[in-house]
Amino acid sequence: MLKAFAVFRSATLRASLILPAMVLSACGAVLMAQAPAAAPVPAARQLGTVTAIAGNSLTLKTDAGQQVVVSVPDGARILQLAPGSTDLKTAQTIALKDIEAGDRVLVTGKAGDSANSFAAARVILMKSSDIAQKHETEQADWQKRGTGGIVSAVDAGTGTLTVAVGAKKVAVATSAKTQFRRYAGDSVKFEDAKPGTLTQIQPGDQLRVLGSKSDDGSSIQAEVVVSGSFKNLAGLIATIDAASGTLTLKDLTTKKTVTVTITANSNVRTLPPQAAAMFAARAKGAGNGSGGGASGGGSPQPAGQAEASAGGRPGGGAGRSAGGDLSQLVSRLPNKTIADLKVGDAVMIVASQSDPGSAKVTAVTLLSGVEPILAATPSGGPAMTLSPWNLGGGEGAPEGGGGGGH
Repeated sequence: MLKAFAVFRSATLRASLILPAMVLSACGAVLMAQAPAAAPVPAARQLGTVTAIAGNSLTLKTDAGQQVVVSVPDGARILQLAPGSTDLKTAQTIALKDIEAGDRVLVTGKAGDSANSFAAARVILMKSSDIAQKHETEQADWQKRGTGGIVSAVDAGTGTLTVAVGAKKVAVATSAKTQFRRYAGDSVKFEDAKPGTLTQIQPGDQLRVLGSKSDDGSSIQAEVVVSGSFKNLAGLIATIDAASGTLTLKDLTTKKTVTVTITANSNVRTLPPQAAAMFAARAKGAGNGSGGGASGGGSPQPAGQAEASAGGRPGGGAGRSAGGDLSQLVSRLPNKTIADLKVGDAVMIVASQSDPGSAKVTAVTLLSGVEPILAATPSGGPAMTLSPWNLGGGEGAPEGGGGGGH
């Protein structure tokens, strides 16, 4: 079943040091609020990671994946903002020379004279080193005060969630001060999560919570709650439509045919044969009750059971069951595309489903090369399911963390 409930992972920042979307959006709101009231439209802006600096220009890889050359004239304001801050009054004025490759910037201004060029009026900077340090601090806090599991009950009247952490029930008390974040669509990256509400959380959802625990661990006063709803699928690919980015398979557990959409955010991986054989052997052992079963993780399982919490922040470590170790291995495999798949391939999938009654889902992670594993668990047994939190793109901070709520 979905293992090691790890919502906040730091590997997202490992390659590009992601500034969480909530901070960036807030910064944008601050800029717009401070613009002159008479301005007919807000200034254009570019957001991304600095890849190069030359003279008075920056080369920026935007969050949309474009390369933009930003010219910074002498009169432009350059401000450095601490990670997590959304108040420009706390920003420090710096010079262009203080910006380095890997830093995150939000640039306001106007389009340049040529394509993919931009003229800056203001540059807001967050240093990559500051972001990394903040994420380390947050990860330590989640390791100490975080827990997670499957939601078994929601009491909207009292604001209390009952969460199954293995065989244990934990009461999660929320308040007006609790920050809610919700994962949806095709991504488990924190920067793609949206501000949420208590009413969005349903029984069966995966949940991760940060807060003050009671002495006996039976309750926790929630400061941050991160939730999401994911499905585990396994079976043989029946059809592939590369043009539309979709495939179909008959799920081993439900025996229903499901249409799976593969997007640019989907992780498509192939398990090496030796690893597949090893995990298949462990899965057989789990089916015989000799180990490798559900043990740790706090994510939902197809049968509705929860595995014991791994303890860390979303993105924390996994348990020692086969499923948890498999999730950790998959996160390190190279990414593939739908073009690398073929009809008849055995796959295991973690997917999101916007409509609970729909036969269409969007893949978060698809793992092929799992024929031996499925042969060892022909019913789609829980011992070898994957955790979405460990697979979505690395290990990250409130996915990583940063900035503000997560």
